[in-house]
Amino acid sequence: METLPKFGISRADMLKRVARFRDLKGSDGGLPDSKAPQCERVLFNVIGFQPPKGSGGAVTSPVGDDASRLAAIPISEGFNLGYCRAKPGKGPMMHNHDTNETFIPMTGVWRCSWENEAGQVESIDLSPLDVISFPPGAIRRFENVAAGPGGEDAILMFVIGGDGPKAEFTDTAMKALEDAGIWPAS
Repeated sequence: METLPKFGISRADMLKRVARFRDLKGSDGGLPDSKAPQCERVLFNVIGFQPPKGSGGAVTSPVGDDASRLAAIPISEGFNLGYCRAKPGKGPMMHNHDTNETFIPMTGVWRCSWENEAGQVESIDLSPLDVISFPPGAIRRFENVAAGPGGEDAILMFVIGGDGPKAEFTDTAMKALEDAGIWPAS
C-alpha cells in the first residue's frame, strides 16, 4: 500500500522546474572576494539560494547577493544547486558554510582544499564526475586547475544543503581582501 503523498503535475508546472544551461544568468559579483583577480568566476544559481537571514560583511549567500536573486528554478525544498565557471587558477578564497557543500566537476580539473585539524591546508584534485562533500563548518575552497574541452573555462557543479544557506569567508581571507583594497566594497 502506498503511503507517501502524491499528485499529478501539469506539463506547464513541470516546465517551470526546468533550467537550460544555455539560458542561465550568471553573476561575477556579490561576494567579498569577487573583485580579487585570483577569484574571478561566474556563479549560476540554478535551484534556490534565497538570500540568508543575518548576512552582511563576510557572511553571505554561497553564490553572493547578486546571483542569489537569479534562481532559474526559485524553489525552497531543502537544497540548492548551482554551477561555477572559471579559468584555470581561479576560485574563491577559503570559506565555510553552515550546511553541507558538495562539489562535482563537470569539465576540467578542480582542486578542492580544506584546513585539517592542525590548521594546515590539504587538497585533492577532482576530474569530471568525481565528487567531494564538505560537512558544515569545514573550511574549504575550490580552484580550477585545468581548462575544459578545447581550452574553455571549466565548470563545477555544487550542491548545498538548506533553503537559505550561509557562507562565511575566513578572517585570513577577509584580511587579505582588506590589505589588497578590495574589501570593504566601495
